[in-house]
Amino acid sequence: MSRFFATGSDSESEESSSADEITPKAPGTTFKQSLLLSDDEEDTKRVVRSAKDKRFEELTNLIKTIRNAMKIRDMAKCLEEFEQLCRAFLKSKNIVDKEGVPSFYIRLLADLEDYLNQLWEDKEGKKKMNKNNAKALSTLRQKIRKYNRDYETEIAAYKENPQESADEEEEKGQDDSGSSSDSDDEGGDEGVSAKSFLKKKPEAAPEASKFLKSAKGSGDESSSGDDDDDDDEDWSSDTVDTGSESSDEGEGKSASLAMVFLKKAQAPEKSSEKVGKKKKLKKKEKLEEEAEEEGGEEVEGGWEKVKGGVPLVKEKPKMFAKGTEINTAVVVKKLNEILQARGKKSTDRTGQIELLNALANIATENNLGAGVTVKIKFNIIASLYDYNPNMATFMKPEMWKKCLECIDELLDMLFDNSNIFIGENIAEDSENLTISDQPFRVRGCILTLVERMDEEFTKIMQNTDPHSQEYVDNLKDEGRVCGIVDRLLTYLETKGSTEDICRVYLRRIMHTYYKFDYKAHRRSLGIQGETKSQQDQEESEGEDSAVIMDRLCKFIYAKDRTDRIRTCAILCHIYHHALHSRWYQARDLMLMSHLQDNIQHADPPVQILYNRTMVQLGICAFRQGMIKDAHNALLDIQSSGRAKELLGQGLLMRNMQERNAEQEKIEKRRQVPFHMHINLELLECVYLVSAMLLEIPYMAAHEFDARRRMISKQFHHQLRVGERQPLLGPPESMREHVVAASKAMKMGDWRTCHSFIINEKMNSKVWDLFPETQRVREMLVRKIQEESLRTYLFTYSSVYDSISMATLSDMFELEIATVHSIISKMIINEELMASLDQPTQTVVMHRTEPTSLQNMALQLAEKLGSLVENNERVFDLKQGVYGGYFNRDQKGGYQQKQSYQRDQKGGYQSKQGGYQRGGYRNQNQGNY
Repeated sequence: MSRFFATGSDSESEESSSADEITPKAPGTTFKQSLLLSDDEEDTKRVVRSAKDKRFEELTNLIKTIRNAMKIRDMAKCLEEFEQLCRAFLKSKNIVDKEGVPSFYIRLLADLEDYLNQLWEDKEGKKKMNKNNAKALSTLRQKIRKYNRDYETEIAAYKENPQESADEEEEKGQDDSGSSSDSDDEGGDEGVSAKSFLKKKPEAAPEASKFLKSAKGSGDESSSGDDDDDDDEDWSSDTVDTGSESSDEGEGKSASLAMVFLKKAQAPEKSSEKVGKKKKLKKKEKLEEEAEEEGGEEVEGGWEKVKGGVPLVKEKPKMFAKGTEINTAVVVKKLNEILQARGKKSTDRTGQIELLNALANIATENNLGAGVTVKIKFNIIASLYDYNPNMATFMKPEMWKKCLECIDELLDMLFDNSNIFIGENIAEDSENLTISDQPFRVRGCILTLVERMDEEFTKIMQNTDPHSQEYVDNLKDEGRVCGIVDRLLTYLETKGSTEDICRVYLRRIMHTYYKFDYKAHRRSLGIQGETKSQQDQEESEGEDSAVIMDRLCKFIYAKDRTDRIRTCAILCHIYHHALHSRWYQARDLMLMSHLQDNIQHADPPVQILYNRTMVQLGICAFRQGMIKDAHNALLDIQSSGRAKELLGQGLLMRNMQERNAEQEKIEKRRQVPFHMHINLELLECVYLVSAMLLEIPYMAAHEFDARRRMISKQFHHQLRVGERQPLLGPPESMREHVVAASKAMKMGDWRTCHSFIINEKMNSKVWDLFPETQRVREMLVRKIQEESLRTYLFTYSSVYDSISMATLSDMFELEIATVHSIISKMIINEELMASLDQPTQTVVMHRTEPTSLQNMALQLAEKLGSLVENNERVFDLKQGVYGGYFNRDQKGGYQQKQSYQRDQKGGYQSKQGGYQRGGYRNQNQGNY
């Protein structure tokens, strides 16, 4: 019958529903029938759920999506859904505060973290990932680790008993669904229950499962035919879904609208019994499914149960066949088999290390001799270094600990067995590993292994956050590293060559030169330990670091044949001298070495060490009061504006044109670890204060000089920045303090200058960082007083006819002898036009300074001279003659004939024709 002539009868509706067609309403139907909606619409309108159920359903749906993405290793999808899950959980905060964190949420966090850790450790799997998945894996791993810190206790509880947590979650989900919306919510609870993650039973009829909605999974449908009473109860209290879909029984269309929308009253006893039965059914089904899975495994035999797609750990292969006689030749052959896989992509590097360790244990158990064990140990340490194929990455903590232990064990064996000779020049054919009267001969270099260990330690420190506890913990390993270097040094002094000894001495120097020896410093000041135990400890300790550095460096100066090791040793020695305020020894060693002449040809790490040494030398000169030397030493580093980069303490932001990604990686590997850094703020402050003490008196002395040169461009820049400030408040930063002090010194006000340079803020930032803080402050005050006196005399000498030295002594709180000395030097150097009157102790000023009109005339003459030179240069360009003025001599300057020649009488006579410059003046031409 055509669907256009349907009358809405029961039989026709059955046919249309079975054919999955939509039957239009007849025009004669009543208003009640027109209100009958489809199942989905009725469900949407009638189902009333609590906020808790809605939120939890949203969470479980997201969790299900995440688990599906985990199965197919779609990290991008996992990351996207995890972010949505976090947002959804944040919306559910009010419910979570009342009910507690749901166990299914904790279970996902724990499982996801374990899954990500396993993926992260699977290096081969990571290589096969595409770029998006690899990036998403890294991001998601960081997020989940940070996110799980808030739920550490819950996750730990779940991991202790995961099965119990899952059962509690199921029961809780069923109780909530029964109490909140009774049987109406059974369809909605499908997303909440853990059962939704399990496979459906094969006994369920496919047609029924296709057209009927199950409340608690397909298990309820298959068991519904077992008990008629249960069916009656289910049909009586079912939702609109089951009521409308029961048209097969002939009840759906005959029910009135009121009967459809109203629920039948149900006894509380029956509902509780029903909940109990459903719990039993769920547990029974779960046990049956587990039994079926186990049975399937037994039958098929080839299938194994895996967790989350993570590959299973395979059993370790047997090292030797049963009954094999284990001797040196067999072990060496097996060792070569293991080493043949080294460096290949498919090689499991962790497994290779375990095999080598097992082989070493077998060799020890069978007493094959120290030679075989030493050879295996060499290869174990090499395999630990090869674990990270990329040079930029650093060793994992567990690998680092193993490496230190292996090197210690190897050194123990070398010390215990003096009949073992090792070296790179021993060929594998000439090795002697068997126990005999001959000494053992093993190919290998222990020095190379220790040098690589030292480099790995530096990489670990470079890649650790310096402000974390992890950095401090890693730094504690430096004691072990230095101990290994010392033991190697002792070993090589007896059995090593001179070149090897120089190399290991340099390693020892590099761990010593930057450390300040507080105990030696206290002994030099005559300060004893506070307690007797401290005094005994100081006496029992070895030689001072200065003695160690002197002994090691002098050996390298005498024996080393390579310039690089000697250069590094000299720089470290100078650095150590400067650090301990031995200014004259450091300066003399720097000048005698002539390193500044050819340091530009050295490799970048040596240049960085040179820059660090020059900076430390400048700071040492400042502490000793050598202001000019300090400024000269720091000038090159500070004037470049790249002090951070030149000292190897960080990279500045640059365009990709100047430095590509590969160059940036190389420069990052050259960075100095944080515990070796020089304080950049202290460095800049020392430079600016030195520049202030030199520049301010010079500016006052050459106030009207048109060709006044700058001593420090950076200092002038800071002064200009301070002058451009629209509102001058109290100084806050270190630079503002120095600028304010400079302005006060210009006026000769030394007390204000002193208060700006030395105060609580500057003490905490700069001056307290020096070892002898009080002595540095006293030196600074003295310098400020002396330079302020010079500035005052330069500035106000034109105002005075004469001034008493006693008055100046009171003004600047200096001794009269010091004032007399300063003024005498100024008069001798022709900086101050005055004379000293000894009887009256006064300074008499001479009026030889030019007036303002004379100053202007001098400036005009200077400008006219420069204008004439420029005019002649332009004329040269027009004539096309490029000789003479533009010819540079060998010294880099311009050749220019002198216009004045000294005659025999001692005077000067002017040449006719003015300036004579070769190349543009023709003899036939007249003078211009």
